[in-house]
Amino acid sequence: MVKILMKSIREYKVPSIVTPLFMCGEVSMETMMPFIMAKLIDELEKNNLKLVLSYGGILIFIAFLSLFFGTMAAKTAATASCGFAKNLRHDLFHKVMDFSFSDVDLFSPSSLVTRLTTDVSNLQNAYAMIIRMAVRVPLMFLFSIIMGCVINWKLTLIFVAIVPLLGGAILLIITNAHKIFKRIFKKYDALNNSVQENVSAIRVVKGFVREDYEMSKFHDRSADVRDDFIRAEKLIALFSPVMMFFMNVGMLLICYFGAKLIITGTGNAFYVGKVFSTGELSSLTNYGVQILSALMMLGFAFIMITMASEAGNRVVEVLKYEPTLTGEPNGLTVVPDGRIQFKNVSFKYSDSAARNSLEKINLNIESGKTIGIIGGTGSSKTTLIQLISRLYDATEGEVLVGGHNVKAYDLKSLRDQVAVVLQKNILFAGTIKENMRWGNKEATDEEIVEACKAACADEFVSNFPDGYDTYIEQGGTNVSGGQKQRLCIARALLKKPKILILDDSTSAVDTRTDAMIRNSFKKAIPGTTKIIIAQRVSSVEDADEIIVLDGGKIVERGTSKELIAQKGIYAEIYETQTKGKEE
Repeated sequence: MVKILMKSIREYKVPSIVTPLFMCGEVSMETMMPFIMAKLIDELEKNNLKLVLSYGGILIFIAFLSLFFGTMAAKTAATASCGFAKNLRHDLFHKVMDFSFSDVDLFSPSSLVTRLTTDVSNLQNAYAMIIRMAVRVPLMFLFSIIMGCVINWKLTLIFVAIVPLLGGAILLIITNAHKIFKRIFKKYDALNNSVQENVSAIRVVKGFVREDYEMSKFHDRSADVRDDFIRAEKLIALFSPVMMFFMNVGMLLICYFGAKLIITGTGNAFYVGKVFSTGELSSLTNYGVQILSALMMLGFAFIMITMASEAGNRVVEVLKYEPTLTGEPNGLTVVPDGRIQFKNVSFKYSDSAARNSLEKINLNIESGKTIGIIGGTGSSKTTLIQLISRLYDATEGEVLVGGHNVKAYDLKSLRDQVAVVLQKNILFAGTIKENMRWGNKEATDEEIVEACKAACADEFVSNFPDGYDTYIEQGGTNVSGGQKQRLCIARALLKKPKILILDDSTSAVDTRTDAMIRNSFKKAIPGTTKIIIAQRVSSVEDADEIIVLDGGKIVERGTSKELIAQKGIYAEIYETQTKGKEE
């Protein structure tokens, strides 16, 4: 895990290395101060003002050096940790962008959001703590022990004896807290999923007056996270009083035995014949505080690392995951034409699925033709077209585009020549022009207008006060469903693709506008293969060929007249939808 995460440090290696060096300087200064302070106190007792001033000057100089090293360490640690988090988010996001639909389903969108935000923040805090405390704590502990032994090694043994007791208490607390934190992260995913679901579907929630139900569901999940956090915080809260208990016991023992040595005039345990002084007792007390403080900081660092370790596992799980769909490293970059072939294709969404979503599909579509696909809900119409641009891979058989298996193409090059207007139309926050340039980032204003005219969108866009500079809210909430569909079709036309797929993408427009859009295709993209999925026969009846799907199988195919003559599913749908008009 650590090795993978360290790859995200990259250009922030220098501040990551410099921070521990600054910490060495800070610790050195801090451990020198009690020793100099002991000298100053002893000289005060002798009324030696000259030496008192000298030692005081040295203390001020050391204090400023400590401040400098500490400030620089904090600055470089902040730079390193924030940069590490930035790179980690970048690596995660780029990894997710390579995921197929099935990969995203495997992790779930809410879990991926949590990993990109909360988990990365935990790792950022832990990294800042590690590059500072990983050096500070052992050095502070070691230097304080050495300096304590220089003053009086027997008294220093009191702190050495307390350390394993304190370490055992810290380990016990951390071990139990880790189990809870591991559980919390999974509950965070469920909580975020509830938020995401409700925010994206807020109109449905309000339309069915389900606010109370959804709030109750959210409250239960939030309370579950709260309860686990309370359990973890209770354990962590024990840390401070346990630390203070051991620290106070250590101070009391040092003060008691140290005062006894001073009063009885017993010699210093390290320097034979030297009397233990008040200044040395003061400095030894300070070193004791530094030793136990170092352990306290180590404990807090372990708690943070405990939280971060689970976050790190979740982040690394994404970084290590190999997407199920990958393009050929040296794959084809040119799609010759819009020919599409399905050769004995079967597909199911997971290996555990009981049945195939598509079964033995054989299909040959010539370049430039218009194909209509119709069928009932759940007949796998959308599934069929998703195999063309490799949003999923066929379980059996092969799909060919331009005479080549889709797996032989560079993934980006293939998808660049297959424009899909999905059933669920998405517009992004930004102006209409900015949304249009998703289809072609180099498109001129004239080309944008031309595409919008072909999609019958120019008629309403030109009536907006700001025209094509009109700002679209996130999700396109400030335009109607029909307007959104026409803008999405215009965006697809700007790609000038070899294949254009409309997945029920004119369902929100009237039949007259639908017919106008289809007629404009003949002029705008005559050589493009067009696949139109629709629920209403008027959208597909003038297609070169109509395919009827039922239960994932092709059950009928032919022109509209041929299918009506067969008196099958298509004829039944046609009669149902046109009966009212004829009457």
